[in-house]
Amino acid sequence: MVRPSQALAIASVIFMSGCAGITPSAPPTQAAIQTSPTPALTPVPTVAPTPTLPPTAAERLTETIDLAKFSASTTVDNAWFPLTPGTRFTWEGGATIDDERLKRMVVFTVTDLTKVISGVRTVVGYDLDYTDGKLEEAEIALWAQDDDGFVWHFGQYPEVYEDGEIAETPTWIHGFEGALAGISMKPEPEPFAPSYSQGWGPAVGWDDRAKVFEMGSTTCVPVGCYENVLVIDEFSRDEPDAHQLKYYARGVGNVRVGWAGTLEEEKEVLTLTNLEHLGPGDLAEVRQTVLSQDSRGYLHSPDVYGRTEHVEASIR
Repeated sequence: MVRPSQALAIASVIFMSGCAGITPSAPPTQAAIQTSPTPALTPVPTVAPTPTLPPTAAERLTETIDLAKFSASTTVDNAWFPLTPGTRFTWEGGATIDDERLKRMVVFTVTDLTKVISGVRTVVGYDLDYTDGKLEEAEIALWAQDDDGFVWHFGQYPEVYEDGEIAETPTWIHGFEGALAGISMKPEPEPFAPSYSQGWGPAVGWDDRAKVFEMGSTTCVPVGCYENVLVIDEFSRDEPDAHQLKYYARGVGNVRVGWAGTLEEEKEVLTLTNLEHLGPGDLAEVRQTVLSQDSRGYLHSPDVYGRTEHVEASIR
């Protein structure tokens, strides 16, 4: 096992797929669970993550993107971050809100829609965040893969809800108000490598970064067990004591979310509880929901989202 942050002993996570050419593992038997215990829902390293330092020459504040190198941009087949239209992930767990531990659920669907940003056609993902059974945020998120296998995050249009009404829409899109696309996943993540920007949205304070935390883990989640899991440490320079740990299984994607650090807020933990491939009817329903939100974006974010092209059917 490779551990880039010294002897960081955390529980690992693994993730199973039942879609898009991926052969799923059978659900773990009781014997398998006994020999390979399911990790705790709040994996905490025995050693704190390496302190976040100002960017060095090797660690750039933002990433340089070549918009001419996206010849098959909507084919996102990065082994660690595949985006196959119709795939829906459901993660469940908890988070601390106002000193109270509440249930948290995230439902993410890879749609069959696309949106052109700065000349690059991106894949539209749709993310629904629930806390204690109530929808808190619905988000259109945009990704594309370049010719070298890097998956880039081009921005997002979230609708944050309070009492069932839209309270805010902190939007950032590459090319608008100083925003720049960032890297969601490299084709060959490396331990000990400098952190990298996952996107830069200065107008809304979006400055997430990531680096490899651990490689070669083996663990289980409700849908199955995996080996050689990649753990990515995500953090913001505005909150250097809060680290979100995301666990990726090769050929599948994210299977667990954990945390590390001393900041007491949120401490969100999630495990993959359902992974499915939607049929035509369910996918069409998601498509209509996204198209409606896309239209609202032109009203609620006229200076950013309102200046982009409309979401449209995938061209593959």
